Amino acid sequence: MNPSVVYLAQTDTTVGFLSQNDKRLKEIKNRRDKKGFIVSVDSLQTLKTFTRVPQIHKKMLRRAKKITIVYPNNLAIRVVKDKEHLKFLKKLRWLYSTSSNPSGCGFKESFAREKSDVIVFDKFGFGEKNPSKIIKCGKITKRRLR
Repeated sequence: MNPSVVYLAQTDTTVGFLSQNDKRLKEIKNRRDKKGFIVSVDSLQTLKTFTRVPQIHKKMLRRAKKITIVYPNNLAIRVVKDKEHLKFLKKLRWLYSTSSNPSGCGFKESFAREKSDVIVFDKFGFGEKNPSKIIKCGKITKRRLR
């Protein structure tokens, strides 16, 4: 599998573009340079290569499902626990993740197919689900953003 390719896949929350090439994702989504992407990781071990988790939040992180956490270094990271999405993610260990719709619009399969390099199908097909919760964790405090 090529990490610089843009994949279209059903994630644990929505249909998304996935890649390790954030510049390409920004082009597709017409995104500003300063706005980042969620990093989806396959395990807590992979998470440790990106950031240090404050001791006070470790228990919440281990139990979290469909929660994206913004860490003190301003990285938004989600540890994926959905078995179907994890099968795909394990091959590359981590990927930038974003919804596969034009900015500010709903899901359009024609747009998503046109902009992606590789389409990853699973037995459930494509469908939007509830978005992940986003929690900003400081060294001591935590605050829900979405």
